[in-house]
Amino acid sequence: MRNNSSPPAEPSGIDSLIASRLFALRQAKALSLAELAGLSGVSKAMISKVERAESSPTAVLLGRLAAGLGVPLAQLLTEDKGSLRRLRTRAEQEVWRDPEAGYLRRQVAERAASGGVEMVEIELPRSAQVAYPRWSGKPYRQCLWMLEGALRVDYGDERFELAPGDCLDFGVDRPLVFKALGRAGCRYLLVTSPA
Repeated sequence: MRNNSSPPAEPSGIDSLIASRLFALRQAKALSLAELAGLSGVSKAMISKVERAESSPTAVLLGRLAAGLGVPLAQLLTEDKGSLRRLRTRAEQEVWRDPEAGYLRRQVAERAASGGVEMVEIELPRSAQVAYPRWSGKPYRQCLWMLEGALRVDYGDERFELAPGDCLDFGVDRPLVFKALGRAGCRYLLVTSPA
């Protein structure tokens, strides 16, 4: 039996945006709460709470939901826009902060519906760690350019340590773990493109 509960009536704030996006994506894929729970490893109760904007999801939880839906994380954090603008000022770039880890994500450039690249700036506080499962949907590539601090990236069973200026190319075809190293946090730019 499919759970077709209504999404939040009037999205306001990032939690409501996530709620409405999660509900819309789940409905577009004709998935019940139980089916998405099975694909993502997130409980039905937690998915329901996120869809009702009763819980502020973490980056790890959003990553698991995006992987289960087979969509990039940005689709849970940004609104669908008809066309891309040539200029996106810093003030127009969507920002989301993980309520537990303090991970900060800025949507610098959004990907067009037809494909192309997407740019996201990430700030990880000292010792913060974010883990994502292998994506179950259409794979895509990521290129990470370190701006500040030090970062460890576990890509499946491979481990990389990055310093400012380093660049790492990888996909979403394996589990990923990002961990800030050193005394301070780190900042990096992720550019994603179709595989």
